[in-house]
Amino acid sequence: MSHRIVILGGGTGGTLLANRLRRAYGRREATIDVVDRDDRHIYQPGQVPVAFGISRPKDITRSRSRQLRAGVDFHEAEIDDVDLDQRRVHLSDGDILDYDVLVVASGARLAPEATPGLTGPGWMERVLTFYDLEGAAALSAALERFDHGRLVVGVVDMPIKCPVAPLEFCLLSDWYFAERHVRERIEITYLSPLPALFAAPVADASVEQLFADKRVAHESDFHIAEVDGAGGHIVAGDGRSVDFDLAVVVPSFRGAAYVGRSPGLGNERDFVEVDTKTLQSPTHPDVFAIGDAADLPTSKTGSVAHFEGEVVARNIRRHLAGQAPDASYDGHGTGFIETGFHKAMLLDSNYTTPPLPGHFPTAVGLPLLRDSRVSHLAKVEFQWFYWHFLLPGRDIPGLGSAMPVRGKARVADLDASPGGDLPAA
Repeated sequence: MSHRIVILGGGTGGTLLANRLRRAYGRREATIDVVDRDDRHIYQPGQVPVAFGISRPKDITRSRSRQLRAGVDFHEAEIDDVDLDQRRVHLSDGDILDYDVLVVASGARLAPEATPGLTGPGWMERVLTFYDLEGAAALSAALERFDHGRLVVGVVDMPIKCPVAPLEFCLLSDWYFAERHVRERIEITYLSPLPALFAAPVADASVEQLFADKRVAHESDFHIAEVDGAGGHIVAGDGRSVDFDLAVVVPSFRGAAYVGRSPGLGNERDFVEVDTKTLQSPTHPDVFAIGDAADLPTSKTGSVAHFEGEVVARNIRRHLAGQAPDASYDGHGTGFIETGFHKAMLLDSNYTTPPLPGHFPTAVGLPLLRDSRVSHLAKVEFQWFYWHFLLPGRDIPGLGSAMPVRGKARVADLDASPGGDLPAA
């Protein structure tokens, strides 16, 4: 009997998972269907370079269907809803897909309308975002014209996709304006809803130092309540107001809209609640979630989706074979922050271990929590790796889903260091 596997979303998580499963199952063993509303796959880390004119939209865009292995069926359609009881997916074109296993991989959507004033006068003119490709392209044009005044970068709330991206945007802004010889005429301010720049203390110290070195001001616990694009003000819930000449806002995020239309599938923000270690729904064992669509206490990034993919593929096979799931996913995620001037900083963490100094993936690897040219080069080259290695769902030799420990400083060693200073990485 052939298994029916339906994957909702052809982004990073859905694509790499479909490719893993296609290699695991012959065509007679399983049908694999991937559904997405369009055939445009965007390399999302490339949207920040687009905003600064480093890349063009066409450089980071490819066909979704062409990233899938032969034997994976791609459906270009909107999703109306999911019937969990009947195990059916209803598509906007009238098609119905029955499933034995359903994977929600439809990511997270921008919800700028959730913030009063954000989409009002000034939206996509002096109030922009780089979190979609059209916004990044519009922001590129706005930055080209901007040569004096206050640039404000504000995050409405958490969680967001790639939580280090707004920090990266601030640091690259310093470099971008310096390259144009207008940095002295521009003030850069970052507004964060978090109590610190970074939730983990050790990483926060590193980022704080970078912000201080690059003269980027910041306000913490700033919960954006209203954006006045016409007047040039961002107002917090506690009454604080920050003026701007150009604003780059990270709106609220929600899960896919169809999740909310499907009783029992998602929570109040339309994300899918799954077991943190198995990625399987606790109420519907035939449902899994991967990537940004999953409600997990880890970052919503491509690297997280990659490491999740190894575990989800294994657990789908175990579920269809009537076996208990493998509870091995530890929340591992890794990512770069471009710091400007051809340098970048690498972070690596999981559910229980915050970003720490050291090296990755072993003691002779890339430096952690320290900006360097080698990390910048690694990030630049990662785009090739993404298209040719990550999306095809290949394993990384010597690096599985579990966070590597070798090469990292221990928290106990950091606590014992004189004055709390970080040991050299």
